[in-house]
Amino acid sequence: MRHFIDLYDWSATEIAELLADARQMKGDWAKGIRPLPLGGRILGLIFEKPSLRTRVSFESAMAHLGGQSIFLSNTDGPIGKRESVPDFARTLSQFVDVVVLRVFSQKTVETFAEYGSVPVINGLSDLSHPCQALGDILTLQEVFGDVKGRTLVFVGDCNNVSRSLALICAKVGMKFVLSAPKGYGFDAEFLRSLTVAEPRHQTSEIADPREAVRQADAVYSDVFTSMGQEDETQKRLAAFSQYKVTQGLMSLTPAHAKYMHCLPAHRGEEVDAEVIDGPQSVVFPQAGNRMHGQKAVLKRLLTGGSGTKA
Repeated sequence: MRHFIDLYDWSATEIAELLADARQMKGDWAKGIRPLPLGGRILGLIFEKPSLRTRVSFESAMAHLGGQSIFLSNTDGPIGKRESVPDFARTLSQFVDVVVLRVFSQKTVETFAEYGSVPVINGLSDLSHPCQALGDILTLQEVFGDVKGRTLVFVGDCNNVSRSLALICAKVGMKFVLSAPKGYGFDAEFLRSLTVAEPRHQTSEIADPREAVRQADAVYSDVFTSMGQEDETQKRLAAFSQYKVTQGLMSLTPAHAKYMHCLPAHRGEEVDAEVIDGPQSVVFPQAGNRMHGQKAVLKRLLTGGSGTKA
């Protein structure tokens, strides 16, 4: 039984297959070709954190594939509070075919997968956001075609999104640059794990965002303060005061460069409105591609095959 918990567990070939299947299903859907390979299947959505994109994209993906979804939030009984995570996992596995967890701790996802008996998808944890990264690369493939050798610059901190992006970039042959202030870059443990998993990765850090973006094919940013870090808000805003993506910063990139954001965005903090709403932005097609990437994941986990060649 496979899970989609962390991109470490998926080879470069498997990631390429998921992306190829996502492209094909997206194209087929637009043409009205709409098979229902997951008819009769049930998806359980377990969310400790609120979400627009993750919930709606998964519910829509499951419906497109012929299945149904059940949503549980913290108000329905916090996971690990009313009963242990192992008991929760063993019980829920009796009712659904696949589970998406959007939680504060990666440990919760891993424990659920250990004790449950259905495939588990990481819809977001403190350490990784693999579904976001898959949709992001799908978007870049739509823009550039072959992404091998392209450069993605993330202007922000070492968070769940940037970790997953660095890893998936290594798997698809892209260069990944993190531009962060001192103290907010990648930790040594992550870089060791990345090197062990993908020895040929092209991950680097350039503190000055003006220097970092000069060769960027895409510039990516995220909120400076993630959920669970609210007590650090003022400290982070001060530390990242020179890291806002402005039109001036984008003017330093090659003319073809695109702007990306995983949303929700705080206009005026990490990005100016004229950038995220401007002609270089692919933010909303990027958001839409979450659904198509996740359809490929659901299909692979529940049927065992992609149906396409990479």
